[in-house]
Amino acid sequence: MAFPSGFLWGAGTAAHQVEGGNDRNDWWAWELDPNSHCVEVSGDACDHWNRYPADLDLLAQLGLRAYRFSIEWSRVEPREGDFSVAALDHYREVCEAARERGIVPVVTFHHFTTPAWLTAIGGWCEPSTAVRFGRFCEAVAGHLAGSFDLACTINEPNVLASFGYEVGVFPPGERDPVRRDLAIAVLIDAHRQAVAAIRRAAPQVRIGMTLAMHEYAAEPGAEAIVAELRRTGEDVFLAATAGDDFVGVQNYTRLHVGQQGIQGVPRGQRTNQVGFEFRPEALAVTVRRAADVTGLPVLVTENGICTEDDSERIEYTGRALRGLEGCIAEGVEVLGYLHWSLLDSFEWVLGYWPKYGLVEVDRSLQARSPRPSALWLGGIARANSLEAAAAG
Repeated sequence: MAFPSGFLWGAGTAAHQVEGGNDRNDWWAWELDPNSHCVEVSGDACDHWNRYPADLDLLAQLGLRAYRFSIEWSRVEPREGDFSVAALDHYREVCEAARERGIVPVVTFHHFTTPAWLTAIGGWCEPSTAVRFGRFCEAVAGHLAGSFDLACTINEPNVLASFGYEVGVFPPGERDPVRRDLAIAVLIDAHRQAVAAIRRAAPQVRIGMTLAMHEYAAEPGAEAIVAELRRTGEDVFLAATAGDDFVGVQNYTRLHVGQQGIQGVPRGQRTNQVGFEFRPEALAVTVRRAADVTGLPVLVTENGICTEDDSERIEYTGRALRGLEGCIAEGVEVLGYLHWSLLDSFEWVLGYWPKYGLVEVDRSLQARSPRPSALWLGGIARANSLEAAAAG
């Protein structure tokens, strides 16, 4: 079957992971903290701040016609209330450069990194952060108005709350479920503030939140634990999307749950480079659930695999897309599929060794080399069909 007309085929990046030199946010300091367990610093990353025109050329040449990228808040507002026109102009230029190449810009307003000045006054556990985020979103959307049509407010707020305030592997490195719940409340408020602000500044833009979602495999007796994991990790955020234009689904794997909580991958199961279960079918499970719970159209804003074996990337993505075909055949409105990621990039605490990119990056030379998977996915995008691409 063909995918729907107008289906968005693309790939994504995030500012801190690819731009380089973002030294005014909480992650830059976290990378330098010996207690953070970061394996390396982001440094120059992929120098995408300067090289974005060539990277967009590459995306267009591959046949991918949507590009999800994020705005670095600490560049735009390096000090509270002090907005950089130069930074705002840069991001407008990215949007316009994409459009000139026939690429739809999908703008994410927050992708894990928060200005250092904001973390100093409480970060995502400070209730006034929601208002500050709304102000930032209105300034950005107003400057970019007319150059973009799709907006993602906050990338994976469930991960930001859990990893930053309960698990302690993201800044600020706290391990307190009470603080996690406070952060969740502020993040939800911030999403609502952002939706209202973007609609005021750029009324034509379609807006949604992106959420990390999982398929769950529960042992007998662990059903209540799965329900609680979904409640705090998915459901409170899905409820907050009421009135939005779409919901962004981001999925990579399935989680196994026993009576003691989340367990490791069962012995003998296939895994990816960082030990996640190889489970491309999980994408369809999460897309169906997001659509059922919210009633909204779904945009797959992240899906992919970290692997050194590119044939695995093709297999994984092909199986995930087969599942997505099934969702569409059942009547789920799916707006598009944005692969994670366009480039090999800085994968947070893990540094640069996990390889998610359709495009390999030699950071010693900042050289880009499309992998076979990039050409394969581009062929699917051009044909708008798995079958037509295979036949070609």
